[in-house]
Amino acid sequence: MTDFGTASAAEIASAVSAGRVGAHAVTSTVLERIARLDGRVNSFTDVVSERALARADALDAARARGEALGPLAGVPFAVKNLFDVAGLPTRAGSKINRERAPAERDATLIARLEAADAILVGALNMGEYAYDFTGENLHDGPTRNPHDLGHMSGGSSGGSGGAIAAGLVPLVLGSDTNGSIRVPSALCGCFGLKPTYGRLSRGGTFPFVGSLDHLGPMARSVEDLALAFDAMQGPDPADPVVADRGIEPTAPTVDSGIGGLRVAVAGGYFARSGDPEAFEAVRTLASALGCERTVDIPEAARARASAYLITAAEGATLHLDRLRERGGDFDPAVRDRLIAGAVMPAPFVERAQRFRRWYRAAVLDLFREVDVILAPATPCRAPRLGQKTFVLDGVELPVRANLGIFTQPISFIGLPVVAVPVWPDDGLPLGVQIIAAPWREEVALRVARHLEREGLVRAPVAKLD
Repeated sequence: MTDFGTASAAEIASAVSAGRVGAHAVTSTVLERIARLDGRVNSFTDVVSERALARADALDAARARGEALGPLAGVPFAVKNLFDVAGLPTRAGSKINRERAPAERDATLIARLEAADAILVGALNMGEYAYDFTGENLHDGPTRNPHDLGHMSGGSSGGSGGAIAAGLVPLVLGSDTNGSIRVPSALCGCFGLKPTYGRLSRGGTFPFVGSLDHLGPMARSVEDLALAFDAMQGPDPADPVVADRGIEPTAPTVDSGIGGLRVAVAGGYFARSGDPEAFEAVRTLASALGCERTVDIPEAARARASAYLITAAEGATLHLDRLRERGGDFDPAVRDRLIAGAVMPAPFVERAQRFRRWYRAAVLDLFREVDVILAPATPCRAPRLGQKTFVLDGVELPVRANLGIFTQPISFIGLPVVAVPVWPDDGLPLGVQIIAAPWREEVALRVARHLEREGLVRAPVAKLD
């Protein structure tokens, strides 16, 4: 194995564990690829070469001593720069945060991946304070879509999507508050997992909206998502989320097939306000799964509006002092929405939270009758860099706010989702959400793996060389 840019995490781990290749060789090759290609994509903000090579040497020495290596042995990975990385300031895509003291320790999920013998190689570009769907950062520049450098990567985990699609690393971590894993997965043509709210620890990460923030992996195969997810599970006293931890980590069952699973397509809200090809991608996967049922997710438009209100209000509360003292150092597009959240009447937010409880119960009722719901991930393919508006159902709308119209109603109540990439006959990819009931990530992963094996979803590396 010499092309580590296109190899999966599972393939690399197998080769390193068996001694067919050394972790140092993998890491040095990946670092060279980043140095050679990322100037065109702009996915990395920090590369920790010295740390990565030292970790690789330690793994090679352990194997030489006859020690067994972990399930992610020698796998290079990178993280959105809102994760604490020891020795780096946690910038969260902002100008202000890069003045912070360097983090003293790694975020919990970094530590858990390295405990499985993965190797951190750097931190990734993102939308400022994660309030973004485009992948365009005023301070660090935009992450470009590797499949067409004139188009957006999606956000706010744009650097994560760009790094995977460019073949710079096989595994990354992102965050998803309203769609920030699923949107770049769709636009960049890779796989993403937004787990159940609270399933993976947020310890050691910079928050955006405490009641909506999720963390999860992105990769070029479903197996890699499952390997990373399994390695990162478990309770953490540093996690600010209070969630039901009564479910023990389970080995992902991505090879179990889909026999007996009840699949439905989301209709109504999720079947309008998008390009025809976005809905055709859903129909293609539904047909392959033998799905003939459509369900209506009730009040999805109201759920999206409520998510918007809660996002603005909680985000404004978090950043209020920064807005007062350093307002000029924000991206104006972020600052203006946070200011709007700061002056929002409290009854609006209280009503949104009350509605949220009703909506969650109503959607969970659907999962008494189905196991999986399919929906578009974005309303269209990747817009062009700098594009401000697009037309959906004959209405001109802002791109930045509306790329997440299909993701916000789902993360609003913390449902697990696997985003899978569908490639039309030509051009850029589209994404489909595979949505499951809370704590049933393995069901969504099983469906995604089946579709991957059937050749209907795939995550090719962009041709940048």
